[in-house]
Amino acid sequence: MIKLPVLSGPDVIRILKKVGWTPARQKDSHIILVKHTPEGKRGVVVPNHREVDVGTLSEIIRQVGLTRKGFLDLMRKKYWDTTTTKEAVP
Repeated sequence: MIKLPVLSGPDVIRILKKVGWTPARQKDSHIILVKHTPEGKRGVVVPNHREVDVGTLSEIIRQVGLTRKGFLDLMRKKYWDTTTTKEAVP
């Protein structure tokens, strides 16, 4: 299994923005991100902490429909978008 790094909440949000998740609102130290899909609106909660627990990060990755490898590729800016003619997501 691929080991996940320790990231902050804003780091996780920055990575998820690359695949279409946008911050919708904030309640205390938790930021709710949403993404509109053909099936409807989906949401995920990201804690706005200095360090997001690895278990919490793993669950966020699962909820947004990514694999660990896909998430790490996004983090390293190596995400290849196969749905468009662009080679990489900026």
